[in-house]
Amino acid sequence: MTSTMFHQATGCLLSQRHLNEMGFHLEFRNGLVKLMSKGLKVDMGFSRKTCSSSDRKCAVIQATTQSTSVIEHVSSSSNNSTNDLRKKSSEAALILIRHGESLWNEKNLFTGCVDVPLTKRGVEEAVEAGKRISNIPVDMIYTSALIRAQMTAMLAMTQHRRRKVPIIMHNESEQARAWSQVFSEDTIKQSIPVITAWQLNERMYGELQGLNKAETAERYGKEKVHEWRRSYDTPPPKGESLEMCAERAVAYFKDHIKPQLLSGKNVMIAAHGNSLRSIIMHLDKLTSQEVVALELSTGVPMLYIFKEGKFIRRGSPVGPTEAGVYAYTKSLALYRQKLDDMLN
Repeated sequence: MTSTMFHQATGCLLSQRHLNEMGFHLEFRNGLVKLMSKGLKVDMGFSRKTCSSSDRKCAVIQATTQSTSVIEHVSSSSNNSTNDLRKKSSEAALILIRHGESLWNEKNLFTGCVDVPLTKRGVEEAVEAGKRISNIPVDMIYTSALIRAQMTAMLAMTQHRRRKVPIIMHNESEQARAWSQVFSEDTIKQSIPVITAWQLNERMYGELQGLNKAETAERYGKEKVHEWRRSYDTPPPKGESLEMCAERAVAYFKDHIKPQLLSGKNVMIAAHGNSLRSIIMHLDKLTSQEVVALELSTGVPMLYIFKEGKFIRRGSPVGPTEAGVYAYTKSLALYRQKLDDMLN
């Protein structure tokens, strides 16, 4: 009976024997079929409706499925005490990190959206960044689609005292999602979802990408190259201006990242000089003149607290190298004390 209902609802020609061989079994109770396996449960609710015509009658079976994905589980709080703390504090941490030095930074080349990795120094900068934020809670991570930002995020999290493992979410296809699924509840609780988004990519430098910056200044003139690099609304040939970069980066921040902060999630963004300057322009309400003068050091985190709908900066990108650079809120201080109690 249960197997028949499952077949009718899903259209799957699987016998009970086939399901058992795959490690599944079915339970039918009060109009609800449960597809069970170790580490996975799918609830299927059924309702029957009858339709009629002058010639025939038919029965319609409707099915609904419900399951918990990795990102839904990981992005939710892993324990009740953390949930209670969030409810009391009504605040969330936002960490911004510009990626460490890349191989093309080292060679003084325009990089833009070309995908190059970190240098040894860049790796060290990412590790140092991780030490600075090792006592700040992180529930979700957003990076650009470029490897230098992803490396920075991953390396930084190796230093976090909570020891949760960052996992890149592969949502490019159904197969990618299925193949990267985690089936251990315990493992999921000790993981952090990493979302990659091209909207957080560096500004696209067009025909300057791959060119040496000094040689380009000699070719086009220092003033023209300075205008391309530092003006707000003048793009390089076939490239993006800072204004164009800001349109996509800030829109993504508003649509995808801010809702996580509103729900109480602590978020880290590992991205690039221009995409982060764009977001900081939005957070700090900077003018176009002010943002072009903003410099962000590679591998140095900036901390904001999101509380009562406002972003409050708690750490400077040009602050001292000590891990305690940030002005802790009461909530962050309690989180740090909790880590001390867990690890001591």
